[in-house]
Amino acid sequence: MAEETISLDEEAYERLKSHKREGESFSDVVKRIAGERSWTEVAGILSEEEADELESLVEDGRSRSRD
Repeated sequence: MAEETISLDEEAYERLKSHKREGESFSDVVKRIAGERSWTEVAGILSEEEADELESLVEDGRSRSRD
């Protein structure tokens, strides 16, 4: 499986880390939170700010992978 590296500021890292369960990798956390679901399905799980930040991170990753 190929790997990609993303950059997170300290606040984003701490938020992601707070969702991490025992034995779970950060990739597992992102897959669980973002999954294949639409953003509307996670309404109520993330704050509006967290959802916006995660969406921004995903878009940044997509942009970098296209380059």
